[in-house]
Amino acid sequence: MVRQDKNKFNNKKYRLVVRFTNKKVICQIMYATIRGDMIVAQATSSELTNFGVPVGHKNYAAAYCTGLLIARRVLKKFGLDETFKGKEELDGEDYHVEDEENDQRPFKCILDVGLQTTAMGHRMWGALKGAVDGGLHIPHTN
Repeated sequence: MVRQDKNKFNNKKYRLVVRFTNKKVICQIMYATIRGDMIVAQATSSELTNFGVPVGHKNYAAAYCTGLLIARRVLKKFGLDETFKGKEELDGEDYHVEDEENDQRPFKCILDVGLQTTAMGHRMWGALKGAVDGGLHIPHTN
């Protein structure tokens, strides 16, 4: 993540980091530097209490909502929230932001799962789905 081509100095590769604790879900957008990882935005599922979800902060639905929250936060921080609205109607179908016709490229980041097992039905896929529905371009397959 730190290694770069000689003609692309200070080109950041952003990643979506999804971590699960015993009580909550943590999603962060960060990039790597020589000095260490720099965090651009962060959202935790304990913040969902402010949006009307008082309990259940570590299930699949909370991971989806946390991914949606981090996507909207990072797009707002970079001024892309008006350009990339994300999925307007949430119906469970596949959505890819790069299929939309825009002059700008979408915000691209790579999913970082860490030491978690990438099994089918895992909660981290809920966070990925929420971030993609929120308007981030994260390369993935089904």
